[in-house]
Amino acid sequence: MPNSKNVEMLAKVKESIDNSKGIFFIDYRGLTVKETQELRRKLTAAGAHMKVYKNNIVKIALEQAEMPVADVAGTVAYVFYENDPVAAAKVIKEESKALKKIEWLGAIADGQSLSADEAKAYAELPSRDELMAQLVYVIASPLSGIAQVCAGPARGLATVLDAIADQKNAA
Repeated sequence: MPNSKNVEMLAKVKESIDNSKGIFFIDYRGLTVKETQELRRKLTAAGAHMKVYKNNIVKIALEQAEMPVADVAGTVAYVFYENDPVAAAKVIKEESKALKKIEWLGAIADGQSLSADEAKAYAELPSRDELMAQLVYVIASPLSGIAQVCAGPARGLATVLDAIADQKNAA
């Protein structure tokens, strides 16, 4: 008979997996309570949440969800992201640089298991907002060029009329 606490934890892990699009695995050893709270706050603002569960219970939940099972051991924090993996990865990267206590262990994204280096690569990608801004720029650039070309003759006419008016006023 399994322990009732483990059964409850398994249900919570399953819920976290169901509500997320992927998971980052990080080693958070050495973080103080205050640093951990700050990391959790920043992750929440980025649309992710960090939980610490027993590794074997997470493995069982991943198997039951038919997701790849991550081979992690030791002190592991699971960062579940809801929408944008890049935003969560950037927060982990920034905090990792600042605190020098966080290590990437891997991730599960798009139904595939990723190594630590592959998980880190997400932090180098542009965020969803940056990609949207780039798309708007690419779409708007030709339109602004067309608008300038169309406005060119009218601008030229205005310049010529202004010059003629200046000549008449000078005479």
